[in-house]
Amino acid sequence: MFDATKERQTHTIFGAGQVGLKLAGQLAAKGHCVRLVRRGPAGNSIDGVQWLRGDATNAAFAAAACAGATAVYNCANPSDYHRWDGILQPLYRGIREAAGKAGARLVQLDNLYAIGRPTAVPFDERAALRPCSPKGALRKQLHEELMAAHRRGDVEVAVGRASDFFGADTPNATVFRPDTFARIANGKSIFVLGDPDMPHSYSYIPDVVHGLAILGTHPAAAGRVWHLPAAAQLTTRELVSRFAKHAGQQVTVRAVPGWVLRALGVAVPLARALVEMAYQWEIPYLMDDSAFQRTFGVTATPLQQAIAEVMAPTNRPTSI
Repeated sequence: MFDATKERQTHTIFGAGQVGLKLAGQLAAKGHCVRLVRRGPAGNSIDGVQWLRGDATNAAFAAAACAGATAVYNCANPSDYHRWDGILQPLYRGIREAAGKAGARLVQLDNLYAIGRPTAVPFDERAALRPCSPKGALRKQLHEELMAAHRRGDVEVAVGRASDFFGADTPNATVFRPDTFARIANGKSIFVLGDPDMPHSYSYIPDVVHGLAILGTHPAAAGRVWHLPAAAQLTTRELVSRFAKHAGQQVTVRAVPGWVLRALGVAVPLARALVEMAYQWEIPYLMDDSAFQRTFGVTATPLQQAIAEVMAPTNRPTSI
């Protein structure tokens, strides 16, 4: 089982997207052996990282990818956002079973969908799972399966929940994508879901990565859900304004009317999926990350520092 006393460990990461790739680099920089698994071709070479290509639903491949690992990280997030049902279940179950057979700790990157509309804000890890969307119901099902496996002793589990991402390379973010930063840098209007004046938690990608690395290596992390540190607890309009101020711009924030998304959703599956999750920007949606901070002594990156890093010339996109 999990052994945090090992100085040099083997870590297997499923998913080489906007989180998994950075997590692999951070773990390798700490001297660990890292296997980075994706279905497509290998990416750029990273010192200390071995790329593996294969399907996690293939039991033999998943078992080989996890063999000898101290920790396994599920950062897989299929690109077919509108078609999760039927895709996530075999994928997540395959990763869970392979981690268990390897005697590794499984660190699950999760979102807040299963909570639905929280009854109070800010909400912590004890908030009831009351999903109000099909995606939320699916996340609840998978979470309950995961924790049941932990209770049975099939696999040791730690879950890290993050809110909506922002960062220098977040092409799959709902609001703060590279095109959003390009528009801010050029003083162009920003179009957002829901009410831009509702408070909302935003997670900075480097904080998510650091948090997952802690959950995979700290002995106190197992057996529960953790809210990873959130760098911004502001309204969307306020956060856009902070970025714009740093860029020396004034930016107008406009809400995309719900009827526009619904109309687009008739023909565009992604728009239909966004309508399903828009409730998160129609109510105050703030998560309490204090348990993580108290337990591990780690806080989120100061917001102004995060903004400066994102908007640095080497990171800032120039096209809109």
